[in-house]
Formats: sequence, structure tokens, C-alpha cells
Amino acid sequence: MSAGTFSHALELRTIASPTLWIITVAALLLLLVVDMLITRRPREESMRESIGWSVFYLLLPVFFGFYLWADHGGGVAVEFFTGFVVEKSLSVDNLFVFMLLLAAFAVPSALARQVLLYGIVGALVLRVIFIWLGAAALQSGTWAFLLFGAILIVTAGKIVRDVVKGGEQEVDISSMRTVRLVRRFVPVTDEYRGSRLVVRERGRLALTPLALAAVAILATDIVFAVDSVPAVYGVTEDPFLVFATNAFALLGLRALYFVLQGVLTKLRHLNHGLGVILAFIGVKLVLHWAHGIWTWVPEIPTLASLGVIVGVLFVVTVTSLLANRRDRLRGADALVAGDETPEAIQEPAGER
Repeated sequence: MSAGTFSHALELRTIASPTLWIITVAALLLLLVVDMLITRRPREESMRESIGWSVFYLLLPVFFGFYLWADHGGGVAVEFFTGFVVEKSLSVDNLFVFMLLLAAFAVPSALARQVLLYGIVGALVLRVIFIWLGAAALQSGTWAFLLFGAILIVTAGKIVRDVVKGGEQEVDISSMRTVRLVRRFVPVTDEYRGSRLVVRERGRLALTPLALAAVAILATDIVFAVDSVPAVYGVTEDPFLVFATNAFALLGLRALYFVLQGVLTKLRHLNHGLGVILAFIGVKLVLHWAHGIWTWVPEIPTLASLGVIVGVLFVVTVTSLLANRRDRLRGADALVAGDETPEAIQEPAGER
């Protein structure tokens, strides 16, 4: 097999005109500005406010998908909705990591919104960089599909390994390389100073713990970008749709965090499902690459992918609820038998 057969050049096509790109980016920037104005003053966000914003940000991609359906056909719309479901699923896992980091840094609840916004903006910037790199890789040859597939399959394997080991429920700040690196070169105050990231202390500039928390969240954004961009390229090769699915999935995470804060720990099987989804998309990418060389190799249609992804998410949600209910009943039975303290009937922390 020649090198040319192994990897031929791929011409990426996009449905988006320059005008659509400009409108989409301008709308994204406007929404980010609105979020910044909302979070500029430290305060706790009410559940009613969080639910309202979450519904708004969930309706946006629905309307956008209907626009794609009307203007570009059902195939494009299905690619968008499938990519959005994948990215939203990964972003929920991202929220769980954010929750652990906020708890580890003891971020005051009034400042949590600000730190989350830093994480979302950083995630968007990193997604744009990785989307551009992914597009460049695909244009250089179809070998990129094989690379992306391998990345997702390896990631899925790591998730399964962590699930088998029981997962991590806490974050050790002292063991984080980014935190150690920042502390080595820049002094950090012992206490929070409101919403300030940098202060002058003893005649020199110092970072606050809020800045350190923001740096830690940005570092985790890099890891998630490495997984999420190849995952959505497994659904569509259109860079605009890749960007749109990432943007819509990340918008509203700040509000969604407060809505799901009590639910996240109850989705104890979410990582099981994400591992299956990433492995499935990884296999889909490998088959897509192989189909370009051997036409007899089957490909997985996008609509079938959407069905599998939604089905996996439904199953892990149901199994999580059933497992939580089972543990509550066991705790109640133990309490009645007099073998356990009342704490035994509390909700399980999950198996992440």
C-alpha cells in the first residue's frame, strides 16, 4: 500500500458563508459580554435565575438546528444536533471537574460564577485553536481520522480504568503541576480578596487564590479540548458545525452548573456512558478512514450515531437513578435493623 493510498488529501467543505461566520461569532461575543456583565459583581445566583438562563441556552441550539434544517437540509441539521449532544455530554463531565476544583480551592459561592466564566471563556478559546489544528490535520490527509479515532479510544480506555479503580472524588491542589508551577514563580495570598485576581502585597504583586483557581480550571480545559474536538470531528467534517456545536455546548455552563450542582454527584454512571460514547465515536472515525481506502468497509451513519449516543445517555441516567434508589433502600433497611447511623440513608456520592 503506497503512502498516497494510506493518506490522501482531504478538502474540507463548509456550509457557512463569511456572513454566517461573522453573525455567529458576533452573537457569541455578545452573549459572553452579557455573561460578564452579570458576573461582574460577586453575588450568589438564585435557582430561578439559573434555570431561566439554562432554558434560554438550551433553546438557542434548538432554534439554530431548525434554521440549519430549513436552509441546508436535514442531513446538516442531524450532524449539528448529534455533535451538540456529544459536546453537551462532555461539558457536563467538565462541570463535575469544575465542581471539584471550586470545592478544593474553597471558592466562596459568591465568586463561583466569576471563576466558571473564566473557565468557559478559556474553553472556547482553546476549542477554536484545536478546531483550527484539527481542520489543518484533516486537510493534510485522511490519516487524521485514524489519529482522532486513536485519541478517543485511548481516552475511553482511561475512563474505564478510572471507573474500575473507583474514580477520584477529591482534588489535591498541592499535587497539581500548574498550581505548583505558578506558586514557584509568583507569590499567592493566603486569603481571597473579593473578586480581585491580582493585589499588591508588601510592595510586590501577588496572585489571589481566585486567580489560582482560574488557572487550574484553564489547565483542565486543555484536557477536555483534546477529547471534545476529535469527538465532534467524528460526527461532522465541517469546521463551522464543529465550532457551532462547541460554542452552543459551552454557552450557559455557568448557569447550568448551579442547576445541576446537586444532580452531578447522582449521575454516578455518567463516566461509564462517556467512555462508551468516546469509544464508539473513535471506532466510527477509524471505520471512516478505512472506508476511504477499502470501500467495502462499512461506515456508521450520523443518524445511527445520534441514536446510539442518546440511547447510552438514557441508559446511564436510568441505571444511576436505580443505583441511588437501591442504596437508599439498603441504608433505610440497615437503619431499621439498628446496624447503621442515620447517615447511612443519605444519597451516595457516586462512583466517578
